[in-house]
Amino acid sequence: MYRQTEDPAAQDPGWVDELLFAGRSTDVCLRLPEPVDRATLHRLVTEAQARLGAAGLRPGGAAALRLPPSLSYVVNLLATWRSGGQAVLLDHRLTDHEVDRALQRLTPQVVVAPARTGGGALKVFVDVTESVTGYADRPAVSGHAVIQLSSGSTGPSKVIGRTAADLVAEVHRYTRIDGVALPGERIILLPSMVHVLGLVGGLLYGLHARVELVPPERLGGDAVLAAIAAQDTPATVLGVPFHIGLLASTRPERPLPQFRRMTTGGELVPPAVAQAFTDRHGVPLGNMYGMTEVGVIGTDLHGSHRPAVAPAPGIEVRESDGELLISCPASPYVGLSDPTRWADGWLRTRDAGTVDPATGLVTVRGRLDSQVSVGGLKVDLTEVEATLAGLPGVAAAVVAYDDGITAYVQPDGPLSEDVLDTLLAERLAGYKRPRTLHLVAQLPRTTTGKLVRSLDVLRTVTP
Repeated sequence: MYRQTEDPAAQDPGWVDELLFAGRSTDVCLRLPEPVDRATLHRLVTEAQARLGAAGLRPGGAAALRLPPSLSYVVNLLATWRSGGQAVLLDHRLTDHEVDRALQRLTPQVVVAPARTGGGALKVFVDVTESVTGYADRPAVSGHAVIQLSSGSTGPSKVIGRTAADLVAEVHRYTRIDGVALPGERIILLPSMVHVLGLVGGLLYGLHARVELVPPERLGGDAVLAAIAAQDTPATVLGVPFHIGLLASTRPERPLPQFRRMTTGGELVPPAVAQAFTDRHGVPLGNMYGMTEVGVIGTDLHGSHRPAVAPAPGIEVRESDGELLISCPASPYVGLSDPTRWADGWLRTRDAGTVDPATGLVTVRGRLDSQVSVGGLKVDLTEVEATLAGLPGVAAAVVAYDDGITAYVQPDGPLSEDVLDTLLAERLAGYKRPRTLHLVAQLPRTTTGKLVRSLDVLRTVTP
């Protein structure tokens, strides 16, 4: 299905039509809530291709999409791929500072951003009028179809690329997973399509499998249940752990036989939350384990192995010194490959976990490094700490996870928590910012002068 082109930086656009636009032109693929059929989506994508081309996108170039969840995002993403370009996905919640750094690093030919949005803050899909502007007259930095940024490690965020062949393979992987939504059914889509679960498990799989994608009108338990009830066809809710809690606390007004299951990914789900959801709705709560670098790794969509998952078809998982390693033929990182993350066809996940030798079931125990998940979004604490430490008036900082991102800051002069919060808001997306800021006169250090990161010790220095 995917054919490599002679130019390694150019994408063969044929895979888009073959994978995503096959099927009857009258099939509804999106319900916003007005239905969008396949023919309408195809027409909108074709029109967007003309706008991208007029702004400077050429085959082998890149388009940076800084759009909130919207029909505009879907259309411009598919139009970029159909133009033979690379899509650079920028979370719309990133600050101008973060976006500027990414653009300077990835030099897209065009940038697509909202000129105007409407619909309200709680809308899952918003109304967007986009602007398309030229940025750089250079080819894409790699031959990947999509570029995503990690939440950030020490220094700049990792740049993760996935080829068209890799995306096609993952979509086909979904078709072999027991428990996914089937043709003619619906996915109530809650996760962001900038990130891998919503992008591949929602948008691309839904278009390929002829499953209607239905974002609820608002991000609320009542709105999700209303979206389920709006049609008679079976519905799977796709979300992250935050959404489980949302639904667990929402009582349906009437029976919902259409509600088949909820599938979640992003982080470990506390057993009490999972039980509360099941008690409330009586449908399976499925679990997915995945990474931006490779997509879906393991699933338990019937909730029968919780907290373990079975490796997804075609994925091999092994355990090495307590860390989970995933089969990955090529390094997903753009630029110099880090041998501590990928080597010899294996990706080091930095996730602590075990693989049952008898059943092959994989159990994730948590993170080995500094990444944490906030509402299903990965945040690297070192990025937060480095940003804090670089602010004026800050002598040193330690950032830890203590039932939320918590920062301990040692000022080198007059400084208030409000000032710090304002400065951080200019530099970090909201989900990355510390929930708690502590100003302390002196951060604890080891005898060799290193900052102490033990929570027990840090708590003792706060008022």
